[in-house]
Amino acid sequence: MSADGAENGSLQLPKMVSETPDYNDAYDAIIVGAGLAGTAAAITMAREGLDVLMLERGPAPGTKNVFGGVLYTPTLRELVDIDNAPTERYIAEKRFSMLTADGDETAVSVRPGAWRDEPHNDSYTVIRRRFDEWFAKQAVEAGVTLITETTVTGLIRDGKKIVGVETDRPDGEIRAPVVVLAEGANSLVSEGADLKASPDREDVAVSVKEVFKLDRETIDDRFRLDGDAGAAYQYFGEGAVGKAVGGGFVYTNKRTVSVGVAYRIEDAAHGQTPEATLDAFESHPAVAPLIRGGRRIEYSAHVIPEGGADAMPDLVHDGAVVVGDAAGLVLNSGVHLEGTNMAVESGYHAGKAIVAALADGRSDEAALADYPRDLENSFVVENLRHYDWFQQTIADDRQFLFEDLPRALADAETEFFRMDRTSKDEHTDAARDRLLDAAGGWFGAAKRAWRFRRMLS
Repeated sequence: MSADGAENGSLQLPKMVSETPDYNDAYDAIIVGAGLAGTAAAITMAREGLDVLMLERGPAPGTKNVFGGVLYTPTLRELVDIDNAPTERYIAEKRFSMLTADGDETAVSVRPGAWRDEPHNDSYTVIRRRFDEWFAKQAVEAGVTLITETTVTGLIRDGKKIVGVETDRPDGEIRAPVVVLAEGANSLVSEGADLKASPDREDVAVSVKEVFKLDRETIDDRFRLDGDAGAAYQYFGEGAVGKAVGGGFVYTNKRTVSVGVAYRIEDAAHGQTPEATLDAFESHPAVAPLIRGGRRIEYSAHVIPEGGADAMPDLVHDGAVVVGDAAGLVLNSGVHLEGTNMAVESGYHAGKAIVAALADGRSDEAALADYPRDLENSFVVENLRHYDWFQQTIADDRQFLFEDLPRALADAETEFFRMDRTSKDEHTDAARDRLLDAAGGWFGAAKRAWRFRRMLS
């Protein structure tokens, strides 16, 4: 258990099954994974009267789940009383920084006053073990049966139709009309059953994170916070992730600070190790003061699907649906790093579709088609399609975006604010020329501005 989990305690889950249950009992749906997507689907179905079984391989929900640190709650608010959830801080500030390898930083900070008012832009830092346990408890109280420490090893078929799961428990076959695959980015069951292909290397990122223990007053002082206000800092450039394509982040909790990097897995395969990248990021002059004196209490790593809408697998099959990270529903592009809201949204729509299909006595692919149709019409797929171009574009222009631009910005701001006996007009012209040189002149700057216009459209 991480120190974050130990610090905040463990929630007790009524109705959680630790012994092998009687599998002669009929379930309407089986959910593989008690993360955000799976639990959202479980609550949606249970509240419509379905008998739902949720299987979790960890000793408790959240123990196997890793993420950067920010939970987005618009759909969660529709499912549960989020005001009673174990959140850490609401996001009162977002900060975006370009870092050079030489120690320069150019930053923009956003602190809208509206974010201080409830519901705080529905953005909170959380500790996943605490939150996922609490969220699963809401599902259990809605009637869901939760079984932990149980690994699903495969799917059961009747012809082409999926009719249940195989587990590592004795006599561990469990049958149900529908299986919800909410197993996360490492989708071994889905891939083993040929419900999705293994992702291409360019469609996967690796992320590593460390958590540092600091007293609350120190965190408040360093990040200019008060009360339950928190901060989310994002970093780009060679000073954040070296020669890779990706970025770094720093998030504040109540008494800890989460620090991490995420970048293309192919860059890691080419010799840039996650550990070395994270160490260099934490040592950067823009980051090191934020965690100085902190005690490292947790290290975690995970993979992030970032292939966009084009890399999504088929979401429905005869007797099964795929949700959350397993479906590639993560937006890891530019200033938007989202996934928690997309996971919950997909679980919600999947749950609704299953309820409607079973009401008609069906669980075939056509009967479950409301799920991908509703998801297509939601913000999830719309946002994924909006940024489909982004990953390839930044990879193609990596030299400029991660090395030349941060260096040019640092040089330009140094020149613009230089104090000497030269006129301000001369300094302004020199600063402008430095930026234009890096961009390839006026034509190059206009071409890049046009290419990245969709970030603001």
